Amino acid sequence: MPTEPAAGEIAHDDMLRDRLTANLARHDVRQHPGEGRKHAAVAVIVLDSDAERHRADPVMGGINAEQRREMLADIPGAENDPTLTGDVEGTAGGAAVLLTRRGSHLRGHGGQWALPGGRVDDGETALEAAMREAAEEVGLELTSDDLLGRLDDYPTRSGYVISPFVFWLSDDRDPVANPAEVASLHRVSMRELTRDDSPRFVSIPESDRPVVQIPIGGDLIHAPTGAVLYQFRAVAYDGLNTRVDELEQPVFAWR
Repeated sequence: MPTEPAAGEIAHDDMLRDRLTANLARHDVRQHPGEGRKHAAVAVIVLDSDAERHRADPVMGGINAEQRREMLADIPGAENDPTLTGDVEGTAGGAAVLLTRRGSHLRGHGGQWALPGGRVDDGETALEAAMREAAEEVGLELTSDDLLGRLDDYPTRSGYVISPFVFWLSDDRDPVANPAEVASLHRVSMRELTRDDSPRFVSIPESDRPVVQIPIGGDLIHAPTGAVLYQFRAVAYDGLNTRVDELEQPVFAWR
């Protein structure tokens, strides 16, 4: 069981749940028509975490410094940032959001950060797809009772419209990674999402839209996942009317 949050951590308690629920209820959700895009859904799962029990980043443990530099080479702005290591070790503690690192063998966006989710199948709603994908990828059987609300659709460069739904995990259900899809699971503290240096915006020559970056530990989370996390923090936690659908993805995520 996670311990009580330490100083600086955000408690996973009824007060936080009420805050997130109320702010999401006030949000006027922006939806995007398909217009030839495929529809996908993701689950933003808020759960408790322990700073010691959930601190590890096992995927990065066996990667040397040169390999880390190669991994960061395509990230805009990373070449002059000595704080970036590519790992998220030590980012748990208190209320957290569940992130996955996609398996490197996957055809689409292998090795990249993601929220549990995937394509909406014929005959199901986006909400049903988000819950089904959570069960398939991380072993969590979510229901409508766990739902707090939803965020804006995000159109991606790879031809999808992603609908994010926010869930609250209030019991001892533990996520378990499906190795066919997920390389590692990470409980990223909401303390990380509310850092003073978050979000970051950088320019790229390929677009006139700013690329959004969410610093997590020694790595940067980009759109679409980064855009969803940014709006979750701004809308659900801070109570702001922040839109993210015009924020750009880095070029490596366009495919």
